[in-house]
Amino acid sequence: MLNNIQNINHKDSGNFFLIAGPCAIEGDKMSIEIAEKILTISNNLKIPFIFKGSYRKANRSRIDSFTGIGDLKALEIIKKIGTSLNIPTTTDIHSADEALLASKYVDILQIPAFLCRQTDILVAAAKTGKIINIKKGQFLSAENMIYAVDKVRESGNNKIMLTDRGTMFGYQDLIVDYRGIPKMQDFNVPVVLDITHSLQKPNQEQGITGGDPDMIETIAKAGIATGVDGIFIETHSDPKNAKSDGMNMLKLDNLENLLEKLIKIRKAIVE
Repeated sequence: MLNNIQNINHKDSGNFFLIAGPCAIEGDKMSIEIAEKILTISNNLKIPFIFKGSYRKANRSRIDSFTGIGDLKALEIIKKIGTSLNIPTTTDIHSADEALLASKYVDILQIPAFLCRQTDILVAAAKTGKIINIKKGQFLSAENMIYAVDKVRESGNNKIMLTDRGTMFGYQDLIVDYRGIPKMQDFNVPVVLDITHSLQKPNQEQGITGGDPDMIETIAKAGIATGVDGIFIETHSDPKNAKSDGMNMLKLDNLENLLEKLIKIRKAIVE
């Protein structure tokens, strides 16, 4: 799969690949600074890196929650990051109509977990010819993701990856079932573990999603030990003041130390 991604570095390093960036594009300066720092870290550690940023947050609990700075403005920022830093980029889409629009700005289209069964979105995304990253619904088993994969394949696109982002555990918590990782790898697609979203605490009474960032290292270590192909981490220089998902993002200053630990685990399981 990495061979299909333009401008990705360190494809032969033997490391997992990294999808990382802020939850939402909050502005030009902030987004570029985060991308530059992650790129420096990933180059030092020889980790293939894909920049992630949501140009719009469509799935919010409350109507007054931050949704974005404007679709085209945010997409232009993502494209600028990809072009200026010579790195691949990804963003999530929320409707079939958005697939073609977003495909003009990014290398990988991400299908949100709550939309992973939406046939029209999957088909429209597939027909752009872009790599499609489908997030596993919190309400689905790993085995059921084969149907999402088949929808993309049967639409003429074999460039697919799957991302596990946890499974609902009651109404206000998530749990990661690591058995799902090898099960989804059996579909002959790369499998990613979304570490930070797996630590969300949804449906809180105040209408703001909670999180448990202290468990990021634990979830990440277990994922690498299980053999994931890639990891997904949302990170921000100041998570407490981030405009979206601040409660479960990794502080950017802590990213390098975490990745160094994960590389050691990766080496141990492949030797």
